[in-house]
Amino acid sequence: MTVPSVSPSQVRTALLLREEIALLDVRHEAVFATGHPLFAANMAADRIALEAETRLPRKDVPIVIYDAGEGLVSAAADHLNASGYTNVRQLDGGLQGWKSAGYEVFEDVNSYAKAFGELVESRRHTPSLAAEEVGALIASGANIQILDVRRFDEYATMNIPGSISVPGAELVLRAGRAAPDPETTIIVNCAGRTRSIIGTQSLINAGVANEVRALRNGTIGWTLAKQSLEHGSDRRGEIGAIEGGETNARDVAYRAGVRHIGSEEMAALREQANRTLYCFDVRSEEEYTAGHIAGFRHYAGGQLVQEIDMAAPVRGARIVLTDNMRVRADMTASWLAQMGWETYALEGGYDATLEIGPPRLIPKPDPSHRYRRPYEGTDVKESAMQAYLDWEYGLVEQLRRDGTHGFFVI
Repeated sequence: MTVPSVSPSQVRTALLLREEIALLDVRHEAVFATGHPLFAANMAADRIALEAETRLPRKDVPIVIYDAGEGLVSAAADHLNASGYTNVRQLDGGLQGWKSAGYEVFEDVNSYAKAFGELVESRRHTPSLAAEEVGALIASGANIQILDVRRFDEYATMNIPGSISVPGAELVLRAGRAAPDPETTIIVNCAGRTRSIIGTQSLINAGVANEVRALRNGTIGWTLAKQSLEHGSDRRGEIGAIEGGETNARDVAYRAGVRHIGSEEMAALREQANRTLYCFDVRSEEEYTAGHIAGFRHYAGGQLVQEIDMAAPVRGARIVLTDNMRVRADMTASWLAQMGWETYALEGGYDATLEIGPPRLIPKPDPSHRYRRPYEGTDVKESAMQAYLDWEYGLVEQLRRDGTHGFFVI
């Protein structure tokens, strides 16, 4: 079939005007990571049947697909049409057409979330400590508490000695229990930079009494500084919100432009068939499995901020978050709103009949097609780690050159 085309300038206009558009790179993730437009989302042509229904909930959403000359576009269009999608076009000239138009190309995955994290640090001057400084504090028995904001499986693989697992959106809800003494310095770490910046700034935004610092460059920086890591740890932070956590989280969400809605407004959003609506439950997987509101997909809040391009590839769509304790939804929503999303937090709904059961998972891609993150595992070359950090340092300037992001920082 002949796939109608759309110019790079038309795609860029849609992004600037915040119109709904799914710009899909139909190559495998490993190739996608070598270069793509800022708001492109990866959906390999041979995975469309597995992923599209979940990631593209509106069948008439504008979809623009492209490759880099591999000849994947026609097959991708066929798969999308077979799945019922009715508004599919191809990017004129593919990736090279985008480059020839003078537009920016970003490397890696989750690029715009990582670029946003760098923007937050540059605008808010998020405080941090180098690995050597944190190592010295540990050695001296200083009054510190290290909170690891990655997924628990990442934490269990390798962690900073003595740290506790408190995945990103859980920080405001659990830091009060993890560090009850206001004189304790909280140090937030991830694998690289983004999640520790967002986590540190989350606690600061929510008004925690403790001093908070990010571990600069996370486990990558720790490894490059020749510090030792623990393996197989299972320490988890218990629930215990910081003082005023719920009220402060709601205020943070308000300042970011998040709107709180009830069941009637939620029903009205669902009825508007001309808009894409993503609904995410941002609690833990265990809580979701025990009982969740029908129609909400599980995505832990910290990972949702990091992986929003994977979770919600339709730029310009609406997002509704839910959390029976509210804090996690409010904090997660505050970041998504600053990233330019029309974001809502649903209040209530847990006193009705809940669905029980685990999240519906999309099968993982073939490992040979997956991009190996430079912060994964324990066998990554130091040169790859350093190159990754150098790339992140340049993202703020690349955002400026690209000019489509529409981010703001409260």
